[in-house]
Amino acid sequence: CDGIVHLAAVSRVVWGERDPANCRATNVGGTYNVIDAALSSPRRPWIVFASSREVYGEPAALPVREDAPLCPINLYGETKVAGERLVDDARAAGLNTSVVRLSNVYGSIDDHGDRVVPAFVRRAVEGKPLRIDGPDHTFDFTHVDDTVRGISAVIDGLVAGQRLPPIHLLTGVPTTLGELAAVAVDLAASRSPLVHAPPRSYDVARFYGDPSRARALLGWQPRVQLREGIARFIAAVRGSPSAVVRP
Repeated sequence: CDGIVHLAAVSRVVWGERDPANCRATNVGGTYNVIDAALSSPRRPWIVFASSREVYGEPAALPVREDAPLCPINLYGETKVAGERLVDDARAAGLNTSVVRLSNVYGSIDDHGDRVVPAFVRRAVEGKPLRIDGPDHTFDFTHVDDTVRGISAVIDGLVAGQRLPPIHLLTGVPTTLGELAAVAVDLAASRSPLVHAPPRSYDVARFYGDPSRARALLGWQPRVQLREGIARFIAAVRGSPSAVVRP
């Protein structure tokens, strides 16, 4: 093949905490296997590695730039840092590689149902309570369409011979979980109550990133604002046979 977009992973922080061995084997061992296969191939394919905002842990300054320290506070973040190191080694060995750091990607009807956006939207559509683990926790929610456009721009750069540094694909817009829940309830015209709960010990409390490097190097910037993205997702859920819609 000409190139590899490596997205496969144990992709949720909570799953890493529940099964650390599987998270390490999949995220670190799996990435090693991808790179080993690429290095063994006579075509020497380029690699785009999907990393995460979790590599930063609790950042000292916001918005976070790509040169901020990598200080993960959970196992999932640690495995993504390890994956980035393997990709760095692959570049040193002659592969053309890129690391993209993603942040709370949402918008696919096939997403894991217990992730925050699908969970909030489905429960709002169904008229069920929305449990908010840490209403003041703040994140950078990025629509999957923008993420795909960004990865496509990275691929174009690699094919053109660019040697790209780590790049954020995110909006730079902070949104609290409480605000996200309120948007879901509002756009769904729902009467779902909001139930506040304490945050989990292994969750980052505040993150939003600086997208200016992607703009400068790739000409990329996000297009889908949060309310538009949530409205699209609500429409998709209501059109899905698996969705339970409140009368």
